[in-house]
Amino acid sequence: MKSVVLYAHPPEPDGLSLQGHYLWKGLLENKYKSWPCNPEGGLQKEFWYKNYKPDVAFGIGYWGNVPQLVHDPLKYGVTPIPWFNADGWVANYHKDLEKLQLMLTTSEWVRQTYKRDGVDVSNMVPMHIGIDTENYKPLNDEVARNKVRELLGIKEHEKMILTAGGDVTSKGAQEMFKALAKVNEEFKDWKYVCKSWPSECAGEWHDEESQLVEELGIKDKVIFIEGSFSTEFVPYLMNAVDFYAGPSRLEGFGMFQVEAMACGKPVISIDHMGPKETIINNKTGFLAKVKETVILDKEWVYPWMGFPKKAVIEFDNPKIFAYRADVDELAKFSLKLLTDDALREKMGQNGREHAVAKFDYKYISNKIAELTKERLGIE
Repeated sequence: MKSVVLYAHPPEPDGLSLQGHYLWKGLLENKYKSWPCNPEGGLQKEFWYKNYKPDVAFGIGYWGNVPQLVHDPLKYGVTPIPWFNADGWVANYHKDLEKLQLMLTTSEWVRQTYKRDGVDVSNMVPMHIGIDTENYKPLNDEVARNKVRELLGIKEHEKMILTAGGDVTSKGAQEMFKALAKVNEEFKDWKYVCKSWPSECAGEWHDEESQLVEELGIKDKVIFIEGSFSTEFVPYLMNAVDFYAGPSRLEGFGMFQVEAMACGKPVISIDHMGPKETIINNKTGFLAKVKETVILDKEWVYPWMGFPKKAVIEFDNPKIFAYRADVDELAKFSLKLLTDDALREKMGQNGREHAVAKFDYKYISNKIAELTKERLGIE
């Protein structure tokens, strides 16, 4: 089987790019011929298609990328296989997706989102994202661990919690602020690091985040950092933490949560969406129940979504667009992990074993290749 993998290449340190990069890398290591290509690749994309005549083009993105990841390969007689998230809802390209021989979704929850929004999902198979478990692993390097903590201003006796994402509010940081304010009444030796990507979205949330920690009286406990961190550095950051917190408001998979488990760290998240499929409650971490939902009866659509002009679509049935984890449960779980060293250690070991067994990129890539050959009848 020969393939092109369409993703942001050369790889960038963000989830979508790494999703594609690990797929391509895994295909090569499983002895398949495959070429990486940026969807906007122009000449090089045409070269891969025309010179090597791949059987399939795996495309990384969401439904809004159908023109680049589905329509474009078809022009060259190449079978497209999207590996999509949903980004909250599915507004367009239903018929295009239904015509595909095979489509992958990053979780069963994402698949159900496509179904909820009117797509026939009989051709869709949930496929979790692979990570490099030899890169994301327990490092057992106390000198490096202490240096990371020192650079962040975290004292030796303090416990460190981390949330990371494009912005941290979407990853549940505001719910964690409220939970940790409750924890602070009983246990005060902690610091919470919130790492975001420098972006307009993160900037828009930051004022609200700063105001909330001020109101909760935990301003001195929360450390905001931003930047583009390499895949070489992130394992050092993960190994410096005591547990990872990611009770996301919207999460089709949860790569940071899985990377944390691979590094031997317990994870607190939300009992829904992608994290419910990746984290084993009470074994590799804790899943807080859903407390609130954000429900909309209409939403804006735009030309970049494939619509002729900006407009509002009214839904026949209201849709859930986001979730909020229960703050009391987040507080209870956080206090347990902050005060029970043996529990943290055991959950971390369980998480490492789980990540290696279920989420290593070589394992995931081989599953995708075998499924593709079976569905498409490729030798």
